[in-house]
Amino acid sequence: MPRTKTTAARKTASKAAAGDVINLDNYAPAYLTWIANTLSCGASQAYLAAFDVGIESWRVLVLLAIEGSISAQKACGVIGMDKASMSRCFKSMQARGFIELALDPQDGRARIATLTPSGRAMHDQIRDIAMERERVFMSVLSAAERKLLLDLLRRLHENLPAVEAATRDHLTRHHPHALQRRGSRDAES
Repeated sequence: MPRTKTTAARKTASKAAAGDVINLDNYAPAYLTWIANTLSCGASQAYLAAFDVGIESWRVLVLLAIEGSISAQKACGVIGMDKASMSRCFKSMQARGFIELALDPQDGRARIATLTPSGRAMHDQIRDIAMERERVFMSVLSAAERKLLLDLLRRLHENLPAVEAATRDHLTRHHPHALQRRGSRDAES
């Protein structure tokens, strides 16, 4: 969280000894992480308490409410989950009757999830909480600020591939051993 001025003043002396450090008060990734983690944790606790549905299942319910059906691979790409987590999530949701699973007719290895009426009803109940949480979260902003924030967040989201490319470039130039380790991990999965 942002430091108070008193805490910042106390840290000034240690900064000189430690060298250059990231100023968390002006470091956007820190704020995005704090906000995302706090929102995700709070939502997860609420959804688990009210419906025994975790945040990963909720995210899949949202995608399915929008798409109707979706492959595990596409869901992984949108949500950012790994394949093993998505597989467990699909199995759990199938066991609870929220989704039906079938093999993709065009790719017999891929699994397609389809939202059931029970899954849609669960989505609708959780959606009410999610929308209230968003309403309160955004209530400190005017309508124009909310629009601007969402526009800026979309632009930042669209820029993520450039961030990953810059990271690979930096690793290539300054830490080539990291790419070798990363490549061997990617090959293992």
